[in-house]
Amino acid sequence: MADILTIAGHAIPLGGNQIIDVPLPDLYMHTSLSMPVQVLRGRKKGPTLFVSAAVHGDEINGVEIIRRLVKSKSLKGLKGTLITVPVVNVYGFINQTRYLPDRRDLNRCFPGSEQGSLAGRLANLFMREVASNCTHGIDLHTAAIHRDNLPQIRADLGNPNAEQLALAFNAPVVVNSGLIEGSLRHASHSYNIPVIVYEAGEALRFNELSIRAGVKGIFGVMRNIGMLAPKRSKLKKPRVPFVARSSTWVRAPQSGMFRMLVAMGAQVIKGDLLGMVAAPYGNENSETPVIATSSGIIIGRSNLPLVNEGEALFHIARFNNPDEVANSVEAFHSDLDPATDTTVPDDIPIT
Repeated sequence: MADILTIAGHAIPLGGNQIIDVPLPDLYMHTSLSMPVQVLRGRKKGPTLFVSAAVHGDEINGVEIIRRLVKSKSLKGLKGTLITVPVVNVYGFINQTRYLPDRRDLNRCFPGSEQGSLAGRLANLFMREVASNCTHGIDLHTAAIHRDNLPQIRADLGNPNAEQLALAFNAPVVVNSGLIEGSLRHASHSYNIPVIVYEAGEALRFNELSIRAGVKGIFGVMRNIGMLAPKRSKLKKPRVPFVARSSTWVRAPQSGMFRMLVAMGAQVIKGDLLGMVAAPYGNENSETPVIATSSGIIIGRSNLPLVNEGEALFHIARFNNPDEVANSVEAFHSDLDPATDTTVPDDIPIT
């Protein structure tokens, strides 16, 4: 960790707190655009962690997580450097869309290129100005539009450093997810930077539980790697996240109107009835059941009642002890009740 950290030509000393507008290519009307990056540096040297959100422009839970994170009084004891980028894909964020104007998925364009497409240039800028200065990373995501995810961490558990971050985040579920070429995780791995992905909630919607869990999880990681002092209270034994052995999607058996019959986080047994798909005109012979193809916990689902044959409806994670996971998920929800949880910044809950 250097005494002076330089991002986009701006020098930030130890103890500094600065918001830097990193210039981006103009909009086609020649309107100037920038990617805000906030740098908070402790007075003592330590790890450098980036927290990024809205790599997919419509995934906005992470933007609120970062807003709450940087205003927290807990950061007064910061050791090392926290770099936050609440909106990476500024173009998609403006247009409320997942993609960039060139219709590319930014999370398949890393590490990018200075001379490449718009997506490639944005990816290259992030790697050059942010990721290359860091020792660890957390990338915040949600499910795609009209889909929902149970709060979960995705990480390459074959990497001990990534596994350490994943377990320290303390989400109820950890999914072992390999590195996908073109993703921020994959590009960061080439820099020897362990990065985990937090998935929770739905695109274009705030979800209070997902937001509170995200803030709490980031603090857990920061304590684990020595950026913050460990928690003093030993009254409650920390919950150990459950690691999914594998996962599978249950798909629509036919097109029609989809009625969901199980909740997010529910334990299901192979053969259980998960929902029904029926024609919109009420012919009882057109109803087809949606059946669980394996046992496990519902960690993702579609929220849209209109489905086409073959569409993914439920994401089931498989565990050795699914009943214990279900109990842990229930406790997780209870712990994050805004009326009783005092371990995250004091914000008015979003309803």
